[in-house]
Amino acid sequence: MCTGACARVVALPLYVLALLSIICNVVLFFPDLDGKYAAEDRAGEARITEEVKYMGGVVGGGIMVLIPAIHIHLTSSGKCCANRCGMFLSVGFAAAGVAGAVYSLSAALLGLVNGPMCFWKNEQNPSGEWGVPFANSSGSYLTEKETWNRCIVPEGVVEFNVGLFSTLAAAASLELVLCLVQMVNGLFGCICGTCSGKE
Repeated sequence: MCTGACARVVALPLYVLALLSIICNVVLFFPDLDGKYAAEDRAGEARITEEVKYMGGVVGGGIMVLIPAIHIHLTSSGKCCANRCGMFLSVGFAAAGVAGAVYSLSAALLGLVNGPMCFWKNEQNPSGEWGVPFANSSGSYLTEKETWNRCIVPEGVVEFNVGLFSTLAAAASLELVLCLVQMVNGLFGCICGTCSGKE
């Protein structure tokens, strides 16, 4: 496959994955799809899961992947960047995308392991409090769904966090693979050209 065509195959999914990462991260600020928790958190009362505030999906999987995706797409378009120099630069941009994807993946996995912030109760804590009840479980709560009912408010917050953080982790993993593929493709494009005729 021509290196320019390969760059197009890499760039288009990166656009989608970057947008998906941004959306997932933004939605995580609204557990139970209610803005009051974000407002209370801004007022100084911890209500939002800490890993959401790391902005892994917006900064890492979003912006740090979107910018390389634009340049990678330009290397496939037959315009200004469709040359050996453009392919060489795409290696650097793809490396930035790798860093962003790793950051997004790390934040998502940390969010999955620690679990959500919620108002929770159990036998040892009958009065209840806001906190992270699964923080010391090393992620074992993920397979113990019977413990998810400890979180009372926001309603369904465990499923909400697990679903969105899992989506973020999957998107970041795909971004990582695609950016690594583009690094290799960019090296070949730098050495062999882009098949565009504008070398």
